[in-house]
Amino acid sequence: MDKNLAIFRILDANLDRAREGLRVVEEWCRLGLENSDWAEKCKQMRQEIAYWHTSELRMARDTPNDPGIQISHPQEEKRETINQLLQANLCRVQEALRVLEEYGKLYDGNMGTACKKIRYQVYTLESELLQNYRYQKLKQSPLYLVTSSRENFLKIVESALQGGLTLLQYREKKIDDIVRLEMAQKLCELCHQYDALFIVNDRVDIALAVNADGVHLGQQDIPIALARRILGPNKIIGRSTTNPQEMEKAIAEKADYIGVGPVYATPTKPDKKAAGLDYVKYAAETSSIPWFAIGGIDETNMTEVIASGATQVALVRAIMEADDPQKTTQKLLKILTVK
Repeated sequence: MDKNLAIFRILDANLDRAREGLRVVEEWCRLGLENSDWAEKCKQMRQEIAYWHTSELRMARDTPNDPGIQISHPQEEKRETINQLLQANLCRVQEALRVLEEYGKLYDGNMGTACKKIRYQVYTLESELLQNYRYQKLKQSPLYLVTSSRENFLKIVESALQGGLTLLQYREKKIDDIVRLEMAQKLCELCHQYDALFIVNDRVDIALAVNADGVHLGQQDIPIALARRILGPNKIIGRSTTNPQEMEKAIAEKADYIGVGPVYATPTKPDKKAAGLDYVKYAAETSSIPWFAIGGIDETNMTEVIASGATQVALVRAIMEADDPQKTTQKLLKILTVK
């Protein structure tokens, strides 16, 4: 094949690929998120790419003889969540733009420069969309399960996920790091299989290693700013608080959410004095970010926690020690979501 013709076909195919992928993302920004700014960004990038899609390049197309149209992968045939769909198409756009950047240099140097600039704009859009997706999921999760060591650990967690749980924190302080890392990886994959967020307690390094959705920090853990620097801007960072002063500090340090408690005395935190329902009421009146009442909460006292202003609750034993975690999760979610 003529060298120039081959280059034209490569450019044509990847211009199509980049524009198609951006259109998929644009439709979700416009009609799914109803975000005109993001939709406009996608449209603008599509138009900039279309400028380079000349008739000369289109004329080089030979779809019937393209061996690539028969190549596929099972992962391309299934999308389980909107997040997976968006990520797949954003990656598609980024890959296409990288090809256009390199081969474009052989066609027109300005094309390579333009596609490089657009590629970085897509990276920024991806970060914004992922951050938004996680944050919206966090705000829409009324129930937050914090794990504790149990037999059939993974089975309990999966049962809760099957019951509708959408937010899980892996908390384990008494095992070797290699075992903790392996379990975190399994839990992360399990949560994402059920379209749930996965948070790691304390350990920013493990959260980073398994690509968790975020980390939860105690008062004695590293600063939020440092955790943000390590994990990047689009991961969730939570902070435990036990009083108004700690709450104000966490908000000032730009935590994405806070734990409010312990509401009741709990063996999970034997050294912590119960903050009580007054702190729950204070959070309901004061907190400008999502917050979860936590500490000794179960089916017997959840109603009074809700009556004090809580709309999101974190718990441990109520699910981890339940005879039927799936039904218990469903029941707790029903209590939390009944208006």
